[in-house]
Amino acid sequence: MSEGAKLTRGSIRGHLVTQTLPMIIGVAAIMSVGLIDAYFIGQLGSAELAAVAFVFPVTIALSSLGVGVMVGVNSVIARALGAGDTAQAARRANFGAVFAVVLGAILGLTLYLLLDPLFRLMQASDALLPLIRAYMAPFALGMPVLLLQMALNGVLRGQGEARKTTVVAFTFAIANWVLDPLLISGAFGFAGFGMAGAAYASIAGYALAIGVALWLIAGTELPIKPSLIRQSRFGESARAILRVAGPAAFSNAVNPIGLSILTALLAAQGEAAVAGFGAAGRLQSFAVVPLLGLSGSIGAIVGQNWGAGRPDRARLAMLEAGVFCLVYGIALAFVLFAAGEWFARFFTDDPAVIAEFDSYLRIAAWGYAGFGLVIVANGALNAVDKASWALTQSCARVFLVMLPIGWLLRPRWGAEAVYAAELAANVVGGAVAALIVWRALRHFPGRQ
Repeated sequence: MSEGAKLTRGSIRGHLVTQTLPMIIGVAAIMSVGLIDAYFIGQLGSAELAAVAFVFPVTIALSSLGVGVMVGVNSVIARALGAGDTAQAARRANFGAVFAVVLGAILGLTLYLLLDPLFRLMQASDALLPLIRAYMAPFALGMPVLLLQMALNGVLRGQGEARKTTVVAFTFAIANWVLDPLLISGAFGFAGFGMAGAAYASIAGYALAIGVALWLIAGTELPIKPSLIRQSRFGESARAILRVAGPAAFSNAVNPIGLSILTALLAAQGEAAVAGFGAAGRLQSFAVVPLLGLSGSIGAIVGQNWGAGRPDRARLAMLEAGVFCLVYGIALAFVLFAAGEWFARFFTDDPAVIAEFDSYLRIAAWGYAGFGLVIVANGALNAVDKASWALTQSCARVFLVMLPIGWLLRPRWGAEAVYAAELAANVVGGAVAALIVWRALRHFPGRQ
């Protein structure tokens, strides 16, 4: 067993706390960027806020591909370290960095060429398309930077270096906190770039985070070095990472794809519904940060114990994580149900947008506990090389529950049908995900 497999020893609950708390801080820092973007863009006008509602699910879907790469790198490294094979872990860490840059370049170019057809398909109006394009064009060209930063996070996460991932996250966030007001709104005589400024700030933040991540990784067992890249056994490493990264990427992208379709359905209800839905989605992303942090930490804990032949410890980790999802999710729902209008006023003073924002939270917030179970279960399944199971349940949640309900009820319920569709998907998806992951950990022996 590798000395780096530190999560195979000691208290599971202790590891959950020490791995998740830094993740929460890091994820909160990253999610705060979305709130800051929404705030400063909201000051530009309601049209810009509506444009962000179209942009948001697409950028999340693309970021989910980066999360897939991160999860794939995390999974293969954690299992290799758990099995005591540090050399294999190092090869796969270095291949992951190269793979991320190449994939990012391909995805970025493809997105850049398809921007207008994509957002027309989402029912974006001609008036909003220039605003959408202003943000998405630089974002698309920055995809290699985004994916490389994700892959390097995977290298740190697979080693259980949660505190170091937090430092990387804060580097990205602080850069955006400083650059967003300057590049979006302008200052000191500089007019700013409007919506495009938010994209420029994000790309600069990712670049700085890469520099910090490489510095931190250099002090671990798995440094990124040209000599190790050449020894990476590309075929073997590609198969191992893609077996997890491919399904994990699509699994993470399925939900924002579903939200993109729901946004298109909402477009028929008017600009206020789209703007309220988009702004509330930014708040939701921040509110579920503890659940996202837990989903990020569970992979290393389950993966290392799985690779070390300790499925009993993996099951205990999932049980305690599931209890936290339920308790936190229900408590969060009560808060958001009661304070929806208060939160909405941080983003806009438009009464119609505020009403839609509040309506969304009053309905959808009751499903956040189920959402937590979904993403934590996916993290565990990816860690034990069952990424296809995670993909299957994610697809079923969106395409068999969320979208049919939204489509069928919208003519009668209007915007509330979309909010109810998300609620139903999270409640049903959470129950199914919990059952799937428990059966996976119960019926399969731990192995690399």
